[in-house]
Amino acid sequence: MYLWIHDTATHVFDPLHAWWESEANRKMVAVLLVSVFLLSLIVIETNRQGLLPAPLSATLPLSHFHAINAAFTLLLVLEVVGLIFVLPCSVSKSVGKQFEILALILLRNSFKELVHLPEPIQLGTNLMPVARIFSDGLGALAIFFILGLYYRQQRQQAERITGESRYRFVAAKKLVALALLAVIGGLSVYGCWDLIVGSGDFAFFATVYTVLIFSDILLVLIAHQFLPTFQIVLRNSGYAIATLLLRLSLTAPPYFDAAIGTAAALFALALAWTYNAFYTQEQ
Repeated sequence: MYLWIHDTATHVFDPLHAWWESEANRKMVAVLLVSVFLLSLIVIETNRQGLLPAPLSATLPLSHFHAINAAFTLLLVLEVVGLIFVLPCSVSKSVGKQFEILALILLRNSFKELVHLPEPIQLGTNLMPVARIFSDGLGALAIFFILGLYYRQQRQQAERITGESRYRFVAAKKLVALALLAVIGGLSVYGCWDLIVGSGDFAFFATVYTVLIFSDILLVLIAHQFLPTFQIVLRNSGYAIATLLLRLSLTAPPYFDAAIGTAAALFALALAWTYNAFYTQEQ
């Protein structure tokens, strides 16, 4: 029974992963991002000229800077999907990918502050948007720098489990990844529906990262079955704490979001360094 489940998860996940990483899909994603950005600019300008019906016009923004937010939001959704495909690889790669997404979210938050500035853009007496742009941009830069150090700590190590056990371990993670793909697909559909006919207040990324908290714990428990040593359990649990802090930063107020995200990245870096410095030789 378990072998059938593992085989099914592998046969479904592997073709999806291969398609996602294919050159054709990368080109399609690039075209999609550019198209969304340009289409958003056209729709906003059409709305500014009063050429849209009143019911539709009332739901659309008037600032061209919203087009940047639309493109970055789509980019982040695609990055979250890419994160899910990384989950079966390793815990450390998954953690790094999540911090990459956090850095992009901080950058998107910086661009979102532009909607509070007039067009054509100019700096008035309200300096709050500029302060928030600087705060989130600096936070993204700090995480970008810390990630460089973090990735240098990742070393190619000998396989700790081999044969059938390794196959079952990876297949179990692929099954979790497939479940996450289904959940995020459902959340994306609901988010679009809420944006069109609802209040538009659905916090997509905060909800996704909340779901990922439970998936992280599940992956830690799955890993414990195959890698029950103290060092591995503590490292994986520590990474779960780092990503928990990361997700809390998404709901933090301005300035604190960048600070908490940076602290979480430093925690992950310290954990990786400690593990490599004291425990890799024991494997």
